[in-house]
Amino acid sequence: MADKKEAPAEKSGSKKKLFIMIGAGVLVLLIGLGVGAFFFLKKEPPPPEDKDPGQEVPVPDIQKKSEIGPMVNIDEFIVNIISADVSHYVKASLTVELTNEDVKGEVEQRMPQVRDAVLLLIGNKTYEELQDLQGKRQLKAELTSKINSFLQTGKVKSIYFTNFVVQ
Repeated sequence: MADKKEAPAEKSGSKKKLFIMIGAGVLVLLIGLGVGAFFFLKKEPPPPEDKDPGQEVPVPDIQKKSEIGPMVNIDEFIVNIISADVSHYVKASLTVELTNEDVKGEVEQRMPQVRDAVLLLIGNKTYEELQDLQGKRQLKAELTSKINSFLQTGKVKSIYFTNFVVQ
């Protein structure tokens, strides 16, 4: 008789185990569905917009009166540039804006050094570097730094390309 009383208890214990196992399975299934829905239904970020490089060029303030320094023109020159397949060259002329009138005479005296610096810096650039706006800005910064390294009575304020052709 004791066996008969234990049998219903075993059935209720196994029903509990079965109920817990089904509940755990449903819980795991719901978590899996939630994670899957999160990854598959997530919005993709919009692709980065191609910005017009012309919009990044600083526009001088017309109202602001800035003092323009003395200018020295550097005549046109032609330089071969680095290229792996075909020979490319740069044909350019530029104007250098200086900080004061005294340095203008020094730049004119040191024109062979200035032209040498310009030719060497441009000659070490690749065709690809000189094609985009960032490459030209980098070249201006390097030229300014190089020319300023040997000037003693003043500094280069800015460099302006008055002609620049890359072929």
